[in-house]
This record gives sequence, C-alpha cells and structure tokens, in this order.
Amino acid sequence: MAAAKEPPRDAYDLILDAIDTGVYGPGDRLVESELAERFGMSRTPIREALQRLETQSILTRTGRSLIVASLDHNQLAELYVVRTELEGLAARLAAQHATPEEVRVLQGMVEHDRALVNDPGQLARANRRFHKQIHLASHNRYLIDQLDLVHRSMALLATTSLAADGRGVQALEEHAEIVRAIGEGDGARAAQALRRHLSYAFETRLKLDAGEVGVQRQAGE
Repeated sequence: MAAAKEPPRDAYDLILDAIDTGVYGPGDRLVESELAERFGMSRTPIREALQRLETQSILTRTGRSLIVASLDHNQLAELYVVRTELEGLAARLAAQHATPEEVRVLQGMVEHDRALVNDPGQLARANRRFHKQIHLASHNRYLIDQLDLVHRSMALLATTSLAADGRGVQALEEHAEIVRAIGEGDGARAAQALRRHLSYAFETRLKLDAGEVGVQRQAGE
C-alpha cells in the first residue's frame, strides 16, 4: 500500500519556516518574485502570505520593501515574560493530562537530542520540537494557539542561546527535569522547572548579546 503523501505546505508556512531556520534573518528583504521562484508557486499566495506576516509584525515595511523584523531589548524582555508564564502553564497542564505515550515521546526526545549538543542549529530545531510537544501534551487548544503566536515571534531572534558554550548540555538536563516532573504528575514542579529553564535561557541570551560568553557557532531558545 502506497504511503500517504503529506499535504502541500502553503506559502505562509514556507516563508515562516525559512525565517525560523535562519534562511532569512532580521533585516533581510523579502521579494515576491524571488520567493515565488524559491517555492515554485505563483506570486498571489506569496503576496497574501507576506501581508499576513506583516500584520503579525513578523515583517516590517521600510519604504516599499518588506524586511524581516527584529526585536529590541525591551521587546525581547516582554516576549520572555509572556513565554515563561504560558509555557509554565503548559507544563503544569501536561503533568495533569499527558498520556503515558506522550511522556515517553518527551523522554525519547531528550535522549535523542543529547547527540546534538555540538550542533547549535540542529539542537535549536530539536528544542522547538520538544517545547511544541509539551504544548500539545497540555491538551488545551487555546493555550496552544497562544504559544504558537509567541513562538512565531521567537523566530525573529538572530541567534540561539544554545550556541553559548556549555548551554546545550545544561539545557538538556533542564529538559530532563521538566519531563520527570510531567511523568510523575507533579504540575507545580513541572511549571517551576520550565520557568527556571527559560530564565536561564534568557540570561544566557542577554550575556550573548553583551559578548560576555563564548559561542560555539552562530546559528532560538
């Protein structure tokens, strides 16, 4: 029996993924015709996707051009405040509602990601998958929708805090503690562990921006 084909991704998802993976970074100009050629589609869906991304402040206009937006210090701090509270809630709800299968998936992710500690780019992508799995394990569609919005803005970060020397190993230990708390059904501990994890990530990012820590490789947590 032939394997089912994945549905084609739309222009919005393709452009957002290109920003999220660093193909386009803050300040880069996005051109309709170039994007249409890259993704093999007409300019109409590209134009509609760009308009949607501009409405969501992922893109900003300078003159007649659309460029990938960037976050200043205050915006970054505000984003982490919201993300920390929402993700803490997701971890607490996951401890209450995650199925045994979902817990095993999270455990497997932590073990798999240990092989990626020397590749910040790959580890950052794995990190996004891990956090998304916690969101799904909360079994709260409204919370998941809000976290999706927050994580779209995280795509505007030019580098990952996981590029800081030693941060990858530490982050995975923090992931393991979050999963242990979820698996044991301890919502308060899971929420606290996830909030602490993001606090360390934010602190590391501030040190990276200030040039106070070494970097393995420029590549976000």
